[in-house]
Amino acid sequence: MYLSRVQIDVDNRQKIKDLTQLSAFHNWVEQSFPDEISAGERLRHLWRLDRLSGNLYLLVLSENQPDRNKLSRYGVPDTVIIKDYDNFLSKIEQGQMMQFRLTANPSYRPKDQNKIFPHVTVAQQTKWLADRAEKSGFRVKYTADEQSFDIVSRDWPLLSYRGGRRVRLSRVTFEGTLQVVDVELFKKTLINGLGREKAFGMGLMTVIPRAK
Repeated sequence: MYLSRVQIDVDNRQKIKDLTQLSAFHNWVEQSFPDEISAGERLRHLWRLDRLSGNLYLLVLSENQPDRNKLSRYGVPDTVIIKDYDNFLSKIEQGQMMQFRLTANPSYRPKDQNKIFPHVTVAQQTKWLADRAEKSGFRVKYTADEQSFDIVSRDWPLLSYRGGRRVRLSRVTFEGTLQVVDVELFKKTLINGLGREKAFGMGLMTVIPRAK
């Protein structure tokens, strides 16, 4: 596994003029793996957009290394970083405390319907993550007196489908502290993502171990 990052060149309007909605970012990510395209083997690539210190970054988690030149297509020159993620995964320990960041699409499907509905309030979205924590290999504090994570951004980015259909997806970014309770299950969560709309910038959780 590889974790890659590139700073998006938001000051170059000519360069990023195509990046108007989520499917454009999805295409950028997919085109960054030309060997997979040539082999007809399209693997899942988790990705998200991060805004840090005033800069916008594309973060990609993938089984194979992306093509550095393709990944830099809309990026600031010489800002592509590609790291081996397997080494990090191998060091995760039971009970370990970690800082996390997750961009997700909190949503649900009523038992008597096939349609997916977004959670729209902060309370609903927060509970969505708390309800999935233990089943995803980690624990967060979520009580009336204490909560170990917060929502740091919420928006409704545009997604255009072939045929002209346009929808807006609920995108929520969480940050906080978690504890690993099942190492193998937690690794699967990091690799496979959490929630729906993973092809469109949702589901990628990244973590940093806290100092002991």
